[in-house]
Amino acid sequence: MWPPESSRLRGSAHTVDGNCESVSPPVHHPLVKYPKRSTRSSPIPNSPSPNKEIEIPSGGAPALHGRGGNLRRRRQIWRRNPIVEEKKRSITVAPFECAWDEEFRFREAGRGCITFEASAHNDVTLVFRQQPGSQHYHYKMDNSRHYTVILGSHRNKRLKIEVDGKTVVDVAGIGLCCSSSFQSYWISIYDGLISIGQGRHPNNNILFQWLDPDPNQNVQYVGLSSWDKHVGYRNISLMPSAPQNSILWSQIECAYVERDGARGRTRKEESKDGSDQRILANFLENWDLSDAMFVVGSEKKVVPAHKVVLSSCGDFPFNLMNGAVIELPSVSYPVLHSLLEFIYTSSTQISKWQLISLLQLSSQFKVKPLVMCCEEIIGCLKMNDTGPTSSENLQLSSGGSEAHQFDYYPFKTPLNTQKIEQFLVSGEHSDVNIYVNGHGLVAHAHKLILSLGSVIFDKMFTNGMKESSASSVFFEDVPVEAFFLLIQFMYSGQLKADSKEITPVLVELLLLSDQFGITVLQFECCKRIMEFLSEHVDMTVTSEEKVLDAILTWCMEACDCLNWTFVHELLSTARPEMLFGGRLTAINTLLPLVRFPLMQLSLLQLMEKSNLAKIEVFRQLVAEAIEFSNAGLCMATNTSIDAPVIKSFNIFRMVITMVLSTMPNITVTASSPNSRYTDPKALVSKNYQGTCFAGPRLEGGKMCSWWMVDIGQDHQLMCNYYTLRQDGSTTFMRSWVLQGSMDGRSWTSLRVHEDDQTICQPGQFASWPITGPSALLPFQYFRVMLTGPATGVSNTWNLCICFLELYGYFR
Repeated sequence: MWPPESSRLRGSAHTVDGNCESVSPPVHHPLVKYPKRSTRSSPIPNSPSPNKEIEIPSGGAPALHGRGGNLRRRRQIWRRNPIVEEKKRSITVAPFECAWDEEFRFREAGRGCITFEASAHNDVTLVFRQQPGSQHYHYKMDNSRHYTVILGSHRNKRLKIEVDGKTVVDVAGIGLCCSSSFQSYWISIYDGLISIGQGRHPNNNILFQWLDPDPNQNVQYVGLSSWDKHVGYRNISLMPSAPQNSILWSQIECAYVERDGARGRTRKEESKDGSDQRILANFLENWDLSDAMFVVGSEKKVVPAHKVVLSSCGDFPFNLMNGAVIELPSVSYPVLHSLLEFIYTSSTQISKWQLISLLQLSSQFKVKPLVMCCEEIIGCLKMNDTGPTSSENLQLSSGGSEAHQFDYYPFKTPLNTQKIEQFLVSGEHSDVNIYVNGHGLVAHAHKLILSLGSVIFDKMFTNGMKESSASSVFFEDVPVEAFFLLIQFMYSGQLKADSKEITPVLVELLLLSDQFGITVLQFECCKRIMEFLSEHVDMTVTSEEKVLDAILTWCMEACDCLNWTFVHELLSTARPEMLFGGRLTAINTLLPLVRFPLMQLSLLQLMEKSNLAKIEVFRQLVAEAIEFSNAGLCMATNTSIDAPVIKSFNIFRMVITMVLSTMPNITVTASSPNSRYTDPKALVSKNYQGTCFAGPRLEGGKMCSWWMVDIGQDHQLMCNYYTLRQDGSTTFMRSWVLQGSMDGRSWTSLRVHEDDQTICQPGQFASWPITGPSALLPFQYFRVMLTGPATGVSNTWNLCICFLELYGYFR
């Protein structure tokens, strides 16, 4: 039974149903302490009328403003809704009580995710059950089926999961709660798999996962509860959940955009360094990087904006004004808010009686997509004999051509990307000059565009560094041509480089895109290089010496493969600048990709005395390799990941690695369930992990533990090398095997290790070649499996590695 209306917490519910959004009217509840009304709360009045879906037929809308028969006959559906009173509210739950709301409900029973912020000394408690409870509900007295998740139990020292009142998980979780500030959390349930994490983005920063052997498929309502102290909650949001028994690399290694159907909505995930990559909607009425403002209404409310965004979708008279202030004394704030929201997010909502005002304002600034949308809805209302005079809420969305939308970036219609690209050429509305030392000015750019394209630029311009307020930024040791192509890509979404061959600029651009975290550009560079290599190059590498020969041959633009000794002879009579010409800069980039430490010491000593030592990078790399060889390390080192020996892998392997890290259908799984220390994203991350392991399991009556990589059914890899990194523990692996498979069931051993003593220090890297016929076999699945106990006195069947990299021939 539902509790009485007066006992249910009613607030700014915001649920999505198809292309329509419904909002519940706020009603105060005695359990909740509401903050004072914010001046930023939505100014559109609430309406007590119930939600009612209106479908407008596709034909026959009358022409308006001279558009005649050219009016697009587009099917429009919206709801009559009250607007949200305050989107980011906060509530406080008293001790031993629980807050329920119709909005705190999963769209699909048994599957959903809640994100929220909480402030508490201890016991941030969420209850998941089939029906909402009462105001004085407490999970300890609930006889029905339910889940309870407690963050900061036992005086903020434990994390607990209870099923029907019985504890099933009780693990260490020190300091999960904070009483001095709000912390972000998320909890996901998918067919009994409960995942708990920190941060604003689900599937990232996982704290713990647990799979219910008898899943409760009926849980749908979420209650916000407490224990013996008040708990504050805010920014509560519910969304669909996804299965998490495997982690997509695309969600781990890069920020990416996911389209939501034909409406073109986008979603941005975390970048590979764990920081947030913002989208354009994040800058709506945000003072960050703003260079324009509106003064609206009789109250003279100031609203920030961005010239480059506004000018790309309409005609805003910044050039005709003194400064960048547009005064609109006769326009109300709700109408201006709807205009800006439409520009920054491609959709908005407005009360029906304000629709005419929105049409007039969008016509004034020539925001054509919004004008068209308003006119169509007004025409449809006339057809249904309803005038735009009531307080009903209407939803307006941009359904325009996709031709003006980037394939990957967080720009949406109605922004005109051709105008954005033209701003780079003309420098109009530029707020930062980009310089490269020694080469002068590269571009008159826009901080907002660069920040949307790269989280590195975003941090540079918004975190208080000197670049945040500087009008000029200087870069050192950056290849100018490649850097301009990178900037151009952020404006146009297109890679405008020669694709007929692997030019030095393309290689430099590949490395720059990795440096600035622009994964889509990185993938595009890899794609072009791979297409060329697939047609012209045999990528099966049998020795590092052959890799060196291939690099020298390419840099000399020779037709036949040359041995390094031949180049040594040529350098006895010619300078490197004469021999390599314009590709000399490329050789400095490519030589560090050779694994010199894997070569024989006698060969390295010959190279040290050769004329190739005239090339400074070559001389340094060979000297380092000799030093490592004399120390007996030979790629088994505990230096940081930035050490040259760790970064030295050939250009072909680098391309393979970057392609794999950006492919959306690669999954990583472990022999044990995902948890705080069994996290697939850690295995493919470039960040060092102090504790990262796959736990043991029984297979065929034998104990084992493994990490497995699936590169997708459309791809195969002929692996001829692989690299591992030990985590921070001293549980060193001694007996293990690298295996390949085409179906994930029948496995072929690629390299077997028995009592291998290579790994002997925490954080150490080690690499091994795959030789013989196995190196020529293509596989879809790869796994590293522990076949014998590791060193140590406890947990000897934990496979304690925090990094895995595979190299070879990819298709």
